[in-house]
Amino acid sequence: MARTTRERMSTIAPETMTDAQRKAAEEVASGPRGSVRGPFNVMLRSPELMSPLQKVGEYLRYRSALDRRIAEMATLIAARHWTQNYEWSAHHPLALKAGLKAEIADAIAEGRRPAGMAQDEEIVYDLLTETLQNKSVSDVTYERAVKQFGERNVVDLVALAGYYALLGMLMNVARTDLPEGQTPGMPHFPA
Repeated sequence: MARTTRERMSTIAPETMTDAQRKAAEEVASGPRGSVRGPFNVMLRSPELMSPLQKVGEYLRYRSALDRRIAEMATLIAARHWTQNYEWSAHHPLALKAGLKAEIADAIAEGRRPAGMAQDEEIVYDLLTETLQNKSVSDVTYERAVKQFGERNVVDLVALAGYYALLGMLMNVARTDLPEGQTPGMPHFPA
């Protein structure tokens, strides 16, 4: 069977939204994101899920104490794990703007361990790669992460990767298209 890339969940027209969908859409649009797009278009199918979940994302993206470079690197790691190009296209420029070196982002996109990482970047890479691949972390990795970031930020880092993993899965199932004019920023791995 040929692989199709046709988007499964198109934008819901405002005039066809339920009251719950309209309320959830207004919450997102009136916040720092400014509009309903990408994963929020998908989540509108379940507005009761979307409303609390988007608040989690708002905290992680806009109010967490994590350094933005580290938070955006964590987002790229999750996007790579799920081969989620919509997330990648949204967060790659933010990661670079926050100070992540392009070579590090490129290595993540290619599925390679980046060379030349700063200590905090190495720790985040190890923490999240182990978490996503092994579904846990070693004691050594955990202790390094807590020493570097503290327990609260370790929780926020793992939650951030989990949040973007959830969004990635939703958009992969929905086959969410990239924004107009965007091209995939990372390859699909061979099956």
